[in-house]
Amino acid sequence: MYDVDIRHEVLQVGRFPEAMQRLLDAEFVPVSLEALERNPAVGARIRAIVTRSDHAVPAELIERLPALGLIATLGVGYDRIPVDFAASRGVVVTHTPNVLNAAVAELTLGLMLSVLRRLPQSDRYVREGRWRQGPFPLATGLAGKRVGIVGLGRIGKAIARCVEPFGAAVAYCGRTDQGLPWAYHADVHALAVASDVLVLVAPATAQTERMIDASVLRALGPSGYLINVARGSLVDQAALIEALTNGGIAGAALDVFDNEPDIDSRFLSLDNVVLTPHVGSATHETRQAMARLTLDNLHAFFQGEPLPTPVPTATAASTRSVPGASGTQHPA
Repeated sequence: MYDVDIRHEVLQVGRFPEAMQRLLDAEFVPVSLEALERNPAVGARIRAIVTRSDHAVPAELIERLPALGLIATLGVGYDRIPVDFAASRGVVVTHTPNVLNAAVAELTLGLMLSVLRRLPQSDRYVREGRWRQGPFPLATGLAGKRVGIVGLGRIGKAIARCVEPFGAAVAYCGRTDQGLPWAYHADVHALAVASDVLVLVAPATAQTERMIDASVLRALGPSGYLINVARGSLVDQAALIEALTNGGIAGAALDVFDNEPDIDSRFLSLDNVVLTPHVGSATHETRQAMARLTLDNLHAFFQGEPLPTPVPTATAASTRSVPGASGTQHPA
């Protein structure tokens, strides 16, 4: 589809998995930030940046690259890239939506079942020889539960379709009522009241920051569960730890945190939490598809063709916000 005989220079921000790095090295000439620091003149010829969604591309770096026209990020989230600032300088940002929907939905379902059925605890129960002492305590089932989804985009819809076969009643909140066959709530507090399991899959924006605060956790209640596969910034972690410690909610399953990978150590001692290391899209198949789409965006840019998956500009973040949190707010 694209001519890879000409290998263009791209500034690489962050490290990539080995398979992705091989593709990048084969099709482009990566320039490291260290090389840019050693020779700032290199910046004058850099037309594209390639990065990952867990790495920041600061405005200061964009300002140093006068020929920059594209920032291609490997991931669906772009909260660490100043999209509108880039647009003001004629720089387009691309990401990798859709190709990771199934993988994130699979992990969400796995986390949900793990925390409800206490699968990590039951595994340890067998390994530690405690089964001989008696049966494992009863857990909670997913069948018939009310599952509330905060942010019903592509991934949110995939999650809804995953839980429906269990007889779960799906509801959601978001910027607008999408006219779907699932119950709509105008704000996250009302959704929490109506949910047994609250799933976070909204983007990280100024509007969604800390939207899951103490009042929302109280609304979810002592028999409720929180699942976060979005961003750690959506949750007031101090309030969450307090609720988990004192029975404010029954449990949580978390794939994302503040200050990853240096997460709050208090999570480690809680038995009602399932913790995974931000692996929502971490399958061989999904990461390969994400890498291919990232490189396709780069090739299209250099060949002057339409970009496969550009990020919207002009208040892109605010138009993706989820209303209804109290106080300050901060998901894929």
